[in-house]
Amino acid sequence: MTAEQREFLAGSIRTNGASENPWWANAVVYQIYPRSFQDTNGDGIGDLRGIISRLDYLADLGVDVIWLSPVYKSPQNDYGYDISDYQDIDPMFGTLYDMDDLIQAVHQRGMRIIIDLVVNHTSDEHAWFEASRKGTMPYADWYWWRPAKEGHTPGVPGSEPNNWGSDFGGSAWEYSPERGEYYLHSFSEKQPDLNWENPAVRQAVYDMMNWWMNRGIDGFRMDVITLISKPVEADGELPDGVPGEDGYANAQIVMADGPRLDEFLKEMRQQVFEGREGFLTVGEAPGITPVRNQAITDPANNELDMLFLFHYVEFDARGSKWNPLPLDIVPLKRIMASEQEAVKESGWASLFFNNHDQPRVVSRWGDTTTEQLRSLSAKALALVLHMHRGTPYIYQGEELGMTNAGFTALDQYRDIESLDLYKLRVLAMKLSTHDQMLDALGRRSRDNARTPMQWDSSTFGGFTEEDAASVPWLPVNPNKRIINAVDEQRDPNSVLAFYKELIHLRHTNPVVSAGGWTLLDGDDERVYSFERSLEGFDLSDTTELSRVVVVANLTGHTAHIPPQTAAALGLDPVAFPVEASGMSIDEENLLISNYPRPQTASTLLTGRLAPWEAFAYQL
Repeated sequence: MTAEQREFLAGSIRTNGASENPWWANAVVYQIYPRSFQDTNGDGIGDLRGIISRLDYLADLGVDVIWLSPVYKSPQNDYGYDISDYQDIDPMFGTLYDMDDLIQAVHQRGMRIIIDLVVNHTSDEHAWFEASRKGTMPYADWYWWRPAKEGHTPGVPGSEPNNWGSDFGGSAWEYSPERGEYYLHSFSEKQPDLNWENPAVRQAVYDMMNWWMNRGIDGFRMDVITLISKPVEADGELPDGVPGEDGYANAQIVMADGPRLDEFLKEMRQQVFEGREGFLTVGEAPGITPVRNQAITDPANNELDMLFLFHYVEFDARGSKWNPLPLDIVPLKRIMASEQEAVKESGWASLFFNNHDQPRVVSRWGDTTTEQLRSLSAKALALVLHMHRGTPYIYQGEELGMTNAGFTALDQYRDIESLDLYKLRVLAMKLSTHDQMLDALGRRSRDNARTPMQWDSSTFGGFTEEDAASVPWLPVNPNKRIINAVDEQRDPNSVLAFYKELIHLRHTNPVVSAGGWTLLDGDDERVYSFERSLEGFDLSDTTELSRVVVVANLTGHTAHIPPQTAAALGLDPVAFPVEASGMSIDEENLLISNYPRPQTASTLLTGRLAPWEAFAYQL
């Protein structure tokens, strides 16, 4: 982050409970999915040189940190989250020298770079696993090996050591004839789980992390890090869980937040980060409650800086994400409030609606029926997220308002989770019909977020050249003609321009970056509103006002400003419209609005919010 971007936060303005504000207290992180960002060699797959070529775009956007999804050597069974060599780059992305150039180029622009760390599991083609499968010492117990259930024939269905299910469908155990035992895999059978109970495993991981830190990266985003401590019983057995509709227990629920998680994270902090400065650690945290988030991210506990919690991206489904439900903002507000309240004294929140595993939020919770509504709803959702207390994460294309893929046939999908669960739910267990599952994939498949970045309106959206030898690995969304970076850079009212305003506020307004958070009108079914405040802090060294009220109508219908919100704005909800009272609205106090400011000023006087209208007003 350059000095010009970052506003100094006074030490009296507490953020995460630290005695001094960490550098990332008012930073914004941008996630790149390298496979889909920019292709420079015409093979249809994004690469490191492509990322370097687009760094000026990211610097202009104003982001402070780039988070890079995996580019390590990998068989690409799960598109890089199955790593076969942690200390090399997959040739499809480039070389280690390209990575060095990227790190240097990022730093030259005043930004930082963090990389994905996938150490709950490796690829089954990693040298560690190949040795472990043979029983070769010292790697024999680097993974979770167990014999068949007593009295059962190894390799026969039903003989698995317990009833845990893989997140990608089926049993979480795979039989290895070579070893004569089963190994545990929380995800694909090609992603065996590492045994973190073994200190040699942990040391190998820490050595690798130090190697990358010494190479110049600024930290890690840690994939499913809260699964690394398994609930081992006294006799060494792994207990059964409660089976779901497919007959298997959800292994993530059983494994999440295991008994030694805090110990392992403290050890990692000491072994890798002690004595270093300017780094960032964020963990993907399935199964973690807001209260546990506070403990893990409290700087006094020396674990992680922040976590990605999942409650607010999992509530809009019945049983599993493949049974999606429409958005109900009341439970969304309650979930977000619980996370904000948990870290109000210490700890920190990460803020995200999109990433490589989630569908596009404007298609999920917004309105894409018209171009105007897409733009308005993308901005409204962005404002709600970015005005919370915490560090916002932007997923590539989110700043353009990119939408779901719009696939209509199964053969358009590439995601292993989507294809495996189709086989399980439709073909094997008859839990869904073909049409039901295709509808669910259209709403929730991870491929929705993975279509190539839409840089311009050309044939392949500027992701790769029009005369490239290979077409993009995943089809470009046809709406590239109207949603693309080139056009939005020219439009002062674009979604991209709105994101630049939000990022600027995060950098320069202490209320937005560090102020407290209070939910308003939690039961209102259309309006999401809250107050940010620095009241009670010593503001002698800042000229900023101390309160900001955020209001967003998250529906396509007109909505009334609800009573608590009106009161926070200094309005009398009984007296709407208030023009006759002589009250006036200072448009300069409208920090940001997705409608023209005169219209939002009128909204404040009449008390009627237009469809998807959202704004922040400073008092």
